[in-house]
Amino acid sequence: MDVFVIEGGRRLNGRIRVNGSKNAALPLLAAGLLTDGDVMLRGVPDLSDIRNMERLLGELGAPCERSADGSVSLKVVDDSDSHARYDIVRTMRASICVLGPLVAKRGGARVSLPGGCAIGQRPVDLHLRGLEALGARIELEGGDIIAKAPESGRLVGATVFLGGPFGSTVLGTANVMSAAVLADGVTVIESAACEPEIVDLAKMLTAMGARIEGAGSPRITITGVESLGGVDHRVIPDRIEAGTYMCAAAITGGELTLEDCPLDAMMAATDALHHIGVRVDAVGSSDDPMRREVVVTGSGELSSVQLTTQPHPGFPTDLQAQFMALLTLANGNSVITEKIFPERFLHVAELCRMGASIHRQGATAVVTGVEKLTGAPVMASDLRASAGLVIAALAARGTTVVNRVYHIDRGYESLETKLAEVGAMIRRETAESVEGAAV
Repeated sequence: MDVFVIEGGRRLNGRIRVNGSKNAALPLLAAGLLTDGDVMLRGVPDLSDIRNMERLLGELGAPCERSADGSVSLKVVDDSDSHARYDIVRTMRASICVLGPLVAKRGGARVSLPGGCAIGQRPVDLHLRGLEALGARIELEGGDIIAKAPESGRLVGATVFLGGPFGSTVLGTANVMSAAVLADGVTVIESAACEPEIVDLAKMLTAMGARIEGAGSPRITITGVESLGGVDHRVIPDRIEAGTYMCAAAITGGELTLEDCPLDAMMAATDALHHIGVRVDAVGSSDDPMRREVVVTGSGELSSVQLTTQPHPGFPTDLQAQFMALLTLANGNSVITEKIFPERFLHVAELCRMGASIHRQGATAVVTGVEKLTGAPVMASDLRASAGLVIAALAARGTTVVNRVYHIDRGYESLETKLAEVGAMIRRETAESVEGAAV
């Protein structure tokens, strides 16, 4: 099992190119099941979650081929198998995204209930409710979801409400939208997720011949078509990766230039950074507001803020841990309230091991800024918590060993290499080779 060994206290300076979005690429890959044509996705990050999705698609008759430039091509060559098996699905929650395309294109699917990070309950009932509204018959058997299209073999357009107790569902919106593009009639998704990853999926589906209006708003209207064609599509940059590097620059008092930064999708994060005392400046010109060059400058003097995670365009839950790490060194008391995944605070105890002062009560954590953090062995519990621990370690005095970095490999491509190139003292080792590592 690998660990990161980080010597803190070094100011980051240099350039980093933001990779394609993991959260966009996964449903885009699944949407390749909707067509018999050739699908080319460009800018797909090389991550363990992505590789697992490629493996799953291969088992479903759509083998994927990856090029050195980050492009992934796929084409359905065998549509006889519609079973997404547990041993793949359990590794990543986004595998549920194959459910809608399989039912819509092949008339049925058997998909194991998904796994994922330990950040709280994330039920798939809204996915199933949405597909049932389109006429699918849903059963649960042996831990698998069995979904079948109506006897006609085609789903039927309907009005679907996807609001849940913690807001709209991103993967649920992707699933229902992907299913509805081949349904008979018009589907209206009310309380749809507004995330840029949904807009990117709609853009790709539209290029394949789908008829979709309103993506990026709470109401999406889909007029079903008979079939979809192939597509050549470039994945949007990863706003969470970009936000992580912004926090890394800020906590080290450094200056990073981010290339291909999806600035247009990051207003909540950049507004919070402004109030904390971090400069985020777009430079140059670009025809695409989702691909800007941005200079992030840490002033060294950080101010406390209040943050509440919300569905997009609110502050993203996937940046909560990284900002918490940053605020451990801010002046005064910061208050962070988690309204998406109220149990997403497993990183609190690990940050406290490094000298942070954080008090949690329910879905709220109060972060009292301290003068310094101290390196220590810490345990990564999930993908974004891992990134938060790395950020804290970059500023801590002494050596930090971050255990279980396989979580990081799910969402950050070559994180240690990119950080080392801009001045961080970070290396990957095996846990066995590091004395005191807590595996």
